[in-house]
Amino acid sequence: MKAPKIIAEIGCNHKGDMNIAKELIMTAATYCKADVVKFQKRCNKELLSSEEYNAPHPNPANSYGDTYGAHREFLEFNLDQHRQLKAWCEEYGIEYSTSVWDVTSAKEIVSLQPNLIKVPSACNLNKNLLQYLCDNFGGEIHLSFGMTTKEEEEEIVNFFESNGRAKDVVLYNCTSGYPVPFEDICLLEITRMRQQYAGRVKGIGFSGHHLGIAVDSAAVALGAEWIERHYTLDRTWKGTDHAASLEPDGVRKLCRDCRAVAKALTFKQKDILDIEMVQRNKLKKNQVKW
Repeated sequence: MKAPKIIAEIGCNHKGDMNIAKELIMTAATYCKADVVKFQKRCNKELLSSEEYNAPHPNPANSYGDTYGAHREFLEFNLDQHRQLKAWCEEYGIEYSTSVWDVTSAKEIVSLQPNLIKVPSACNLNKNLLQYLCDNFGGEIHLSFGMTTKEEEEEIVNFFESNGRAKDVVLYNCTSGYPVPFEDICLLEITRMRQQYAGRVKGIGFSGHHLGIAVDSAAVALGAEWIERHYTLDRTWKGTDHAASLEPDGVRKLCRDCRAVAKALTFKQKDILDIEMVQRNKLKKNQVKW
């Protein structure tokens, strides 16, 4: 099996600090050996009503501002900063990508011409956003199916097919929770999605918000071609996503294990492999042929 691509999702785990973001990029590339790092881009005044923007954060202990809007703005990088993030990715030899949450953000990130842009589960029914990407972005469109009914899934895939873009789409099995208990991960959805969509889209992936790394290797065994996990330098940092993220050692081991499983997913090319022949000659030499 071809090795899966591993996305280390930084998201907003940089805490609004470009120096931390650079360290996360460098560590993902040189130590973890991930394939891609992913950020997030929001236009908060487009996403939030004035009431939501000016309301207190629902969990004040995780807030970086006096209001939810101020909190979100504190964690937001502008287009020039994203341009610098992309340059750092190129410097360290890892692919840059971003999740876009609205049309304004999509326009900005499309201008950077990354190889892939992600549509998060929360935005996968935003038809204006999907249409803009179909019409204006020539790269891969990755999209998660968290919080999405089977009927909505089919509508989304039909939409991309009708726009002639389905073969550029990678769909992710995902359960939206932070963290997700094991019984709610529902890995067999990967099998269902492959059966239903593998011939219609470019690929099927797995986006996990669980603890540990055992599940991800199982996702690879079930056919996931992309593995996406949240990534931080310190799981105890303030913020919603840190507790459901992997630290660098975890991402490094995740990359190692997923690639090892992919190598192991083969049939024997011949009855007795070369590695077995020495042992066969030693241990079976005195056995009578049947």
